[in-house]
Order: sequence, then structure tokens, then C-alpha cells
Amino acid sequence: MAEGPQPKRKREEEEEKNGGADTQGGATAAFTLSDLRVRRVLRESARDKIVFLHAERIGLSGEGTDAVVILEKTPFQEEKIPDLLKKPMNAELQMHNDIYCTFYLSPPPELSGGVRDNQSRDYRQAGGWNLKCGRRRVWVYNILEKKAEADRIVHENPDPSNGFVLVPDLKWNQNQLDDLYLIALVHRREIKSLRDLTAEHLPLLRNVLQEGKEAIVKRFGVSGSQLRIYLHYQPSYQHLHVHFTALGYDAPGSSVERAHLLADVIDNLAMDSMYYQKRALTFPLRADEPLFKKFQEAGKV
Repeated sequence: MAEGPQPKRKREEEEEKNGGADTQGGATAAFTLSDLRVRRVLRESARDKIVFLHAERIGLSGEGTDAVVILEKTPFQEEKIPDLLKKPMNAELQMHNDIYCTFYLSPPPELSGGVRDNQSRDYRQAGGWNLKCGRRRVWVYNILEKKAEADRIVHENPDPSNGFVLVPDLKWNQNQLDDLYLIALVHRREIKSLRDLTAEHLPLLRNVLQEGKEAIVKRFGVSGSQLRIYLHYQPSYQHLHVHFTALGYDAPGSSVERAHLLADVIDNLAMDSMYYQKRALTFPLRADEPLFKKFQEAGKV
């Protein structure tokens, strides 16, 4: 008859006799990641840069012991940032559209294992960094006119009234599906935000919802039931666009204070064409935003 697992106290006593040595034959001090065999990913957070693994640790005897491994990317250290910018780095240009550039950097190992750098040239030259860059829309028009990022287009409906272009968001490197993130940019330029929508735009919104889901399942194998599809209010730039993100991804701006599900928007407009002209919409603002100061001056906050 096979022996059952050793009681916890007995195992501890044996480990004490062995000076803390691992009962599988490998001293804990000599442990390396190569001793682990990954069984499955328990959970991954693309936003927090952390992954939880069910692994098996292989001892010197060749026998395995179950283990839970947590791998987490360490945050930037403020005191090392000047060195990070001064050290020679290989910067590989991934995309260039108007004022926006995306590079993949390979800094020295002692500073970082890898950094993705989204740059806005106008703000960098002015001494600041800001990807929103004053709500400029030239980069949007470049995509719609195929002057930039044409090779990144996942799907296009060319209809000038009810069509759109679907492209990967700059925050997604397309290497994994856990943080899948695409943006649908409508061809119509007079629609700035949720506030402009009426029942007239229902064919457009339904096209975005249906064709967007079909394109994503065809290209990436992710079904519509695994997507969060929404609009921001207020948006980061004044051209109507719809966000498609993986359901399990805690994407920036996906919280209820700012995100409005596209399916709900369609239902609301089908009930009342002027719904978004009449409804009070709540949204967050930073204390240093000009719009927040306007609300303060008007006595609204």
C-alpha cells in the first residue's frame, strides 16, 4: 500500500534535520527558474504586468512538487530614469502617424528588461509628454485616408455614411490576446462624440457592433461574448470612435464613470432619438484639466 502524504509537522522536522534542504533533493538556496515546469496560467493581468502560474518544481531526484509562481514586472525607479534616457538603446520604430510614434526599446538589463515607448513629438519638443495632444485629429484622418497605418487595418467598411475602419490600439502590441484592444474610427467627421448621436446614426452603430465582432473573431479568434465594446464620454479626441477590448482586460477608461456600452447606446437611441441630447452624463475629470476649472467657475463642482 502506497504511503500517504507526510503530516506537515513531520515534514518540517525532516527539513530541520537536513538544514532546510528541500525533501525533493534540491537545496532551496540552489533553486533556479529552470527547475520549474509550467502546467498552466492561472491568471494574467496585462495592465498590472503580473502573471500567476501553476508550475511543477523538479528536484534533483527527478520528482516534481506543485508550486504557485507569481511573476511581476517591477515598476520604474524614479532615480534610474535619467540613466534610462542617457544609456545607448536600440529603438525600433513600429509606427509613425502624424505627431505619434511608437518605438520598442531595448535598454540595458540593469535598468529594464524592455520598455514600450509611445511618443508624441510636439509635446516632447515643448518639454512635456501627453499622448492625447490637444485633441488633434490629423492622425485619425491619416488612417481613414490610408496615409498612415494602412497595413494595420483589420477591417474596413468604406461606406462614407455608415462605414468605419478597425485598427489595433497603440496600447496593444498584438502579441497576446489577454489585453486585446482595437479602435473603430467612423468615416463621418461631423460626429464628435456620444452627444452628437441620434437615431439617424443607428445603421452606422449597428455596422460597427456587428462587423467589428465578426472581424475580430475572424482575425484573432475572440468571440463577441468575450469583448467589451464601448464609447468614452468624454472622449480623448473629438472624432467618434468605439473601443473593442478583451473582457478580462481592465483597460484604462473602461469603468462605468466613463464607458458606455455600444449595445446600450443603440438601445437607448432606438427608444429615443434625442436620448443623448437630453440625458445628464457623469464623467471623471482631473483637477488640472481646463474643463474642470470651467465647472468650478460655473459653480457646478
